[in-house]
Amino acid sequence: MVVSSCCPVARDIREITLRPADPAAGPLPAFEPGAHITVQTPSGAMRRYSLVNDGTEPHEYVIAVKREQASRGGSASMHDAVEVGTELLIEPPENEFQLVPSPRYLLIAGGIGVTPILSMAEHLHRAGSPFNLIYCTRTADEAAYLDRLRAFPGAVIHHDEGKPEGFYDFWDHFETPPSNMHVYCCGPEPLMEEIKALSGHWPEGRVHFEDFAGVAAVRADDRPFHVTARRSGLEFAVPADRSLLEAAREAGIPTVSSCESGTCGACKTRLIAGTVDHRDMVLRDDEKDDYIMICVSRSAEGDLVVDL
Repeated sequence: MVVSSCCPVARDIREITLRPADPAAGPLPAFEPGAHITVQTPSGAMRRYSLVNDGTEPHEYVIAVKREQASRGGSASMHDAVEVGTELLIEPPENEFQLVPSPRYLLIAGGIGVTPILSMAEHLHRAGSPFNLIYCTRTADEAAYLDRLRAFPGAVIHHDEGKPEGFYDFWDHFETPPSNMHVYCCGPEPLMEEIKALSGHWPEGRVHFEDFAGVAAVRADDRPFHVTARRSGLEFAVPADRSLLEAAREAGIPTVSSCESGTCGACKTRLIAGTVDHRDMVLRDDEKDDYIMICVSRSAEGDLVVDL
């Protein structure tokens, strides 16, 4: 795909529009609200971004990318190294956050989590389906797509200014579970944890979450370790603040990856020697002596030998 436009939509958030690099390549795959694409960022990292535009007969894909303060290269490179004309590799749209048929919907977004929620709201609005929308951010200048969101009747836009006493009170929405409503929530972990806690008494399957965070690849107490890549004959160090996959990529070793959050299984690599701190959500217990998901797992102690 080639970037056809870039524009800011809030502080530290830019909208990026992608069109086929080859205009004769044929129509793009359609998608439904809540879908995302996986993008190979200029840094080489694979990152998932929700699609903002209508996916019925798309001739382009529109995403919004927030520059994360703790970026390990992915979001920073999407801000610093992407401009009109930049070519990016993507995977076809996937949807793990699909709207299910329901008489009513409650849509809740926090920060950059507004992207799939906006797509859902505009789809429901076009279809004439009843919904309520709540969008929470710290400040107004950090809130993306405000004009489009304010156009929805009854939309609640809330800014807490970073003060605990200013946090939005969701209890009235969850105290009594309505019999005919589904809830969709996307945003930072504290918001989603709050909604999970408040909806604990709701029937199972009525509250849906989109969480791209997956498993943290780096933790505060991580330590560096050394890796021998047996097949390529290379050795490299993995710093405390980098994943094994990132270090292998920087050492010039070709790697296969997709989610880079321990949830998809694309980077499954044979383990030849060493003790692993398994952090993924994919490997079965009977596989953990022989494989490692190099996007999130690392050495538990000592060095590792892997089949790369």
